Amino acid sequence: MARHLIQGRDVSMPVRVRDAAVCSASYLVRADAARAVLAYSGLDAAEVLPGRALCTLAFVDYADGDLDAYHEFGVAFMIRPPEAGPPPRRGLRANLAELRRSGAGFFVHWLPVDQGFTLEAGRTIWGFPKEPADIDLRLASPYKRCVVRKDGRLVVDLLVRPGFRVPVPASATPFDAYSHLDGVTRRIPWSVSPSGVRTRPGGALIRLGNHPVARELSELGLPKRALMTLTVDHTAMAFGEAKAL
Repeated sequence: MARHLIQGRDVSMPVRVRDAAVCSASYLVRADAARAVLAYSGLDAAEVLPGRALCTLAFVDYADGDLDAYHEFGVAFMIRPPEAGPPPRRGLRANLAELRRSGAGFFVHWLPVDQGFTLEAGRTIWGFPKEPADIDLRLASPYKRCVVRKDGRLVVDLLVRPGFRVPVPASATPFDAYSHLDGVTRRIPWSVSPSGVRTRPGGALIRLGNHPVARELSELGLPKRALMTLTVDHTAMAFGEAKAL
């Protein structure tokens, strides 16, 4: 079993999260703009529609896990795996299904957190671009809200309205996450076991600040209407060993 020494603590693989709450909003953005953002990674944004890529903003309350309790915000893009061929030109639903079959995953572009242990573990073990930030989560009200500030500047204020409850698989769902740090692109096996899942078309309000990350999001066309939002009351996760591409 692989192990990593982080701040004097042994972290064994896979790293497990026993309980977390997740809220996300996904947006259709210009594929050329997404590719410009991802150019440093060597990965290609998946076109879920011709000329359109998928960008997801998510905030997570990690309540119980191997990396302790912490808050996190993420900016991620759906990407085609490096070995996949060009996508077919079909509708959104068919394209998303084909992308899942081809092993498409999410490239994590920005990942601020509010605790130091998970920051060092994330960067060391998986190459996730974790960095410190002030993350204010408000999950107790019917509307879920996250406000992220970095270096005293507002980055993003995201409000998500939960939608309709949807069924989820009984077994863990596998995904691939991708990261890039210090010149190395990595693939990370990741699985989730959610409960209390709700989704809806639209359902998000977003306000951007004046931080460089906010300007980058504005160049993608945000703020705009979300394609869909997702809330998860409870989920378990497992993260495996990263593999350099």
